[in-house]
Order: sequence, then structure tokens, then C-alpha cells
Amino acid sequence: MHKKRYALVGTGSRSRMFIDALIGPYQEVGDLVALCDLSQVRMDWHNQRIQDSTNQAPLPTYPAAQFEQMIRETRPDTVIVTTMDSTHHLYIVRAMELGCDVITEKPMTTDIEKMQAIIHTQERTGRSLRVSFNYRYTPAYTLFREQLMKGVIGKPLAMDFAWLLDTRHGADYFRRWHREKQNSGGLLVHKATHHFDLVNWWLDTYPSEVFAMGALQFYGKHNAEARGEHYDYKRYTGVPAADHDPFALTLESNPVLHGLYLDAEEESGYLRDRNVFGEPITIEDTMRVIARYQNGVLLSYSLIAYSPWEGLRVAITGTKGRLEMDIVENIHQLQNDGEGKESASKGPFKSTNIRIFPMFGVPYTVEVPASVGGHGGGDPVLLEHLFSPEPPADPYRRAASHIDGAASILVGIAANQSMQTGQLIKIADLFHLPDKAAQ
Repeated sequence: MHKKRYALVGTGSRSRMFIDALIGPYQEVGDLVALCDLSQVRMDWHNQRIQDSTNQAPLPTYPAAQFEQMIRETRPDTVIVTTMDSTHHLYIVRAMELGCDVITEKPMTTDIEKMQAIIHTQERTGRSLRVSFNYRYTPAYTLFREQLMKGVIGKPLAMDFAWLLDTRHGADYFRRWHREKQNSGGLLVHKATHHFDLVNWWLDTYPSEVFAMGALQFYGKHNAEARGEHYDYKRYTGVPAADHDPFALTLESNPVLHGLYLDAEEESGYLRDRNVFGEPITIEDTMRVIARYQNGVLLSYSLIAYSPWEGLRVAITGTKGRLEMDIVENIHQLQNDGEGKESASKGPFKSTNIRIFPMFGVPYTVEVPASVGGHGGGDPVLLEHLFSPEPPADPYRRAASHIDGAASILVGIAANQSMQTGQLIKIADLFHLPDKAAQ
């Protein structure tokens, strides 16, 4: 059996899921052959971890400027891209041009020009490009789609979707590079791409029109000072004044954050623990989106990043009833997480409730099976479908193509344009999405 060869570019925290899969449960079917990053310190940290857990020789490492040399010398079949969002397109495009398939972390990219470059390259080269939407594989979300596929509420007509990020996880986007829209596209691209992809997948449709409003209302220096709060420090680590700040994240107390970020600061210049009430912050923390879809469904979506609890509430009303789901995510205080996980959504959910209200019948609940693993149990299922030579049958069609990746970020890209112009944005004016109904 031919073992597929994988190279990975971008060795920050998100890369760990892919690295651990390829040196662990999927090592018999896939070889991780090289690492590429801006930081040699980060690559060395991963290599040490790989040696400690597997006793294998260190992987070849390449600075980001030697990405093409890495591909020529290590000959990967597939390149995994987990770099900063705004640089995804650079590696996706060049990898496909050099004959590689690509798996990219979400979002596929951050703006329309970069997205078009990716799509045109895929069409020209014919290479495979998959976007790792792990939420599609979360058992609760798959069960939600199953109800819609069974037609329990008839034809969907209207959808309400509220996502709450809390003052642990939500705040973390305002400590990191994500806080500058030029890097992440803002939360309507970086985070909500998950949510808009779920909408597309649940409803089996693509967006057609988008209108949005948003603002920075909680985080940032101006908002803090308007509440009478004053913070003189730019970061949290090594700052005694931040000892009792509930928003503080200290890198030296966490071995993963210490190894990946604090030790790499001199080399990279990147501060992982910036003050959420500092400057600059150019993304919104409060957002509202109204969208129309190809199949006529109207969506009302909200996202806030400073809630006391984290989770979602979603409801779809159709011609024969209403389907609702409430989820409280399992949240850990970041600096106290013994495993060093920096994303607060990496565990199983605390609670999940799915309810169906037939139009003229008795309401009932749907039993949700217990899940194990990151992102509500979605990560291990996703990895099996990505790396297993014989992945299980998938009647829910969870694999996300490059067109699915484009369709999810187009809502956020259009929303950013709408917030900037105050106008309703037509998706067709940005990019031609295929008609899902005709597929």
C-alpha cells in the first residue's frame, strides 16, 4: 500500500491536530515528511515532541521562504496549510501549481481577490483542495442535518442562528493576530466561516444576498476607558499589574504556549498575549447578518465575542414545523488548561438539546449521542475522513470542497463589504456560485 506523503506549513497551535494524527493513529497510512514555518523555534518544538512520543528522527524543517524547495526535496502528495488566514492563498496556490493536493484549515482565505486566485488555480491544475470544516463532523450537527434530510419540518423557510463566544475563548481572538482585520478578515470570516458553512450544509444551498452591521463595542482601549477602566500594559506575560486581570493570559505558565510562542518571540516578533483592551484592534466584537439563500431561506445571524457563556442557539422553521438546537460548549480557562490547549472549543459539549415542533403535532426531543474528542467530537471523525485509506460511507456528504470553502467565506466577505458601504451585497456580483438545486 502506498503511504501518502504530507508536508505541513504553519506550525502554530492549530497544526497539532494534524501532526498528532499523522504521527499517531494514521502513521501506517500517511507519512509526515516535512515542516515549514516562519519560526525555526516552533518547528524545533514540534520535532522535539515528535521525538519524545515516537522516537523517530527529526523531520526536515524549512523556513517559509523555502516552501518551494521543501516540495521539490520532500515530494509530498498533499500539503496541509495551517498558517495565518491571510497567507493561506500563497501556499495553497503554489502547492497546487507544483502538483500537490491541499488540505487547508478554515477559512480558506480572507478576501475576494485571494479566493479567486485559489479557485482559478484549482480549476487550472485540477488538484484536490479540501477545507477542514470539523464542525460538519460534530455528531450533534450531523444529527441536526439528518433531521432536515428526513424532512421532519418540511421545506425550510426561515432560520435564526445566534453564536456566543465567551470572555475566555472570545477574548482570545483579541489577544492574537486575529484582532487585525488584515490578518483574519474579522470574526465574520475567521470564526463565522464555520457557522455559514453549517448553514450551507444543513440547508443544502448557497447564499445569494447579504446585509450586515457590526461594531467594536466591548474590547479595545476606547470601550474600556468609556467604562472607566484603564490598562497601561500592552501584554499580560511578565506584567505584575495584570496578575488579577480576568482577561490575562500568561504564556510562561503554559508549556505549549511557552514553547510555541514565548520562546519564539525574539525570532518572530509575534506577541500571543496582547491586552484585549489595547490597540490596535480593527475587528468587530458585535455582529448581525441578514442573508437570503438560493432556495429562498432567510437567515438572521448574530455573533458576539464577550458573552458570559459560550454556545449556540439555532432554529429553522419550515412548512411542517420547527427544528431547534441549543448547545453549551465545554469551556476551559485557557491558562489553567493542563493540556495546554489554547482554543476553548476543543472539548466535548457541556449540553446539547435538539427539539422538533411539528406544525400540528406534539413536540418531542431527539436523543443526542455522547461524543468524545475536540470540537464536540468532530475532530476525530474529520481526521478519519481525511486520512483513512478507506473512510466510512458518508450519507451526510460532509466533505467540504473548494467551492464549499468559497461559499462559506463569501458570506463573511460580503458582510464586511456591507458593513463598510451600508449596502445589500449580491453574492453574484462577487463570485459565481453554482446553483445547488441543479446539482
